[in-house]
Amino acid sequence: MPSQDETIARRRQFLKWMSASPLLAAPGVSAFAAETSVSAPNRLPDPVMWAPRTFNNLISSPKEAINVFDFEAAARAKLPPAHFGYMAAGIDDDVTLRANREAFLKYYLRPRRLNDVSKMDTSVEIFGIKYNSPIFVSPTGGNKAYHEDGELAVARAAKVGNHLEMLATGSTVRIEDIIAARGAPVWFQLYATSSREVAYALVKRAENAGSQAVVVTVDRVGGRNQEALFRLRRGDNRDCKACHESDSGGGGGGNRERRPNYDGIELKGVASMQADNLTWEFIRQLRDRTKMKIVIKGILTGEDGKLAVDYGADALIVSNHGGRGEDSGRGTIEALPEVIDAVNGRMPVLVDSGFRRGTDVVKALAMGATAAGIGRPYLWGLGAFGQAGVERVLELMRIETRAAMQQCGVKNVKELNKAFVAKF
Repeated sequence: MPSQDETIARRRQFLKWMSASPLLAAPGVSAFAAETSVSAPNRLPDPVMWAPRTFNNLISSPKEAINVFDFEAAARAKLPPAHFGYMAAGIDDDVTLRANREAFLKYYLRPRRLNDVSKMDTSVEIFGIKYNSPIFVSPTGGNKAYHEDGELAVARAAKVGNHLEMLATGSTVRIEDIIAARGAPVWFQLYATSSREVAYALVKRAENAGSQAVVVTVDRVGGRNQEALFRLRRGDNRDCKACHESDSGGGGGGNRERRPNYDGIELKGVASMQADNLTWEFIRQLRDRTKMKIVIKGILTGEDGKLAVDYGADALIVSNHGGRGEDSGRGTIEALPEVIDAVNGRMPVLVDSGFRRGTDVVKALAMGATAAGIGRPYLWGLGAFGQAGVERVLELMRIETRAAMQQCGVKNVKELNKAFVAKF
């Protein structure tokens, strides 16, 4: 057993780490971060008050986790500061990052009673494929920054629970290997870049690999001020040039253009890796270039939802990039209803950003969403325990979602409707 002095020293170090978290951007946090006495409270004054974090009794195995938040502190303790900062950061004041969570408290569920929910079916069908859960794996790049198995671990975990998975363009594992590990088609998230030729080459690669859908990301059009990352990076004493400036890269790090999905694609003359010149006409043109389903990710308004239908998309994802795209201050659960109304049942509407609880998922499904995605939570699991951590994160989300559906008195996803959710 560690001595009291060792316990205090560890607590001080962990508080120093946690004080830089973007989720702690609230009045009084800096004062708390300086608190190092044994009498310090056992949870941080996070504006997300439902997210407990103990800092001297971290989980030591995935099975110890009670909810997905238990993995965040465990991952923070294990990961290099810059890597954790990149994953955790929003942009600017992190208003949208916090709004994604806080907005769920503006809605409440309306449970119905005396319904037989002894036999539950949480499955959903999207584009003719059945998934056991309405929870999908959102695309996140550079997963080897969190664990050596990277996206392979995520794909194998998604296979265990039969979840829909979306793979990022900036994956540190090529799409062909991910589809093999998942044992089923995945959707390919596309950063189109400023070059149409590069975009089409990426789409062709995904289609040849067996991807079912291309997920065109439209909410990243320029640079971003990730303040939490920049602050944490100052405290990272590693030699990061070996990964970020190496031509060999190996797919485990380096600049996005050196990630393996770009292999064999000419990038000279590309003005921006972001699609700052993307227009709605690109969606129409893409229809002639691929047989895959076209999904637009990053829609936040009813006006754009209607345009997605008009320009021939097959589905859309209400998303603000987890608060990493722009600091608009609006959570996706607040944007979801107007997009649902605008689409009016003409295509599937998925949603992500800020989902951490089964009740979050059920609220979205009741509003009309087809499925809800998670990003950071499975990265916490990956960083803390690899594939086993991702599996447990997804398992906890499934358990909570099933329980929340039962409490609402529904035995399958199709029974959920707008009558089950209301706004305060």
